[in-house]
Amino acid sequence: MSNTFYVEILTPDRKFFWGDVESIIINTPSGQIGILKDHMPMVALVEVGIVKIKKDGNWLEAVLGQGFMEVKQNRTIILADTAEWPDEIDINRAKAAKERAMERILRRENQTEYIRSQAALARAMARLAAGKKVK
Repeated sequence: MSNTFYVEILTPDRKFFWGDVESIIINTPSGQIGILKDHMPMVALVEVGIVKIKKDGNWLEAVLGQGFMEVKQNRTIILADTAEWPDEIDINRAKAAKERAMERILRRENQTEYIRSQAALARAMARLAAGKKVK
């Protein structure tokens, strides 16, 4: 009997990942959660960070932006604003984005800009973490 379930990760630009997997670990506002076959139905917010996907006994990692996840009947659909494999990440660009975000956070111009800067910093940090594992 198979211990796999179907996962799709979609972004506005592409169908990033699809297939049967053994497990996924994903970031939510409450922390990381793991999904296995026969997981209870749920809908959750997805936070910026690394998603870990166990397929055929091997772990794959990717960086996801914010989004939503629905789990039901051994099918998990993740809608994220961005998704990147580590080898797609430009480390120099991520470093520059991190610096820009930190500068904007220190300026604290207004609440909206502060929140946007925090999100940009989280994306840059996730990209750097994933990119370091490839290099």
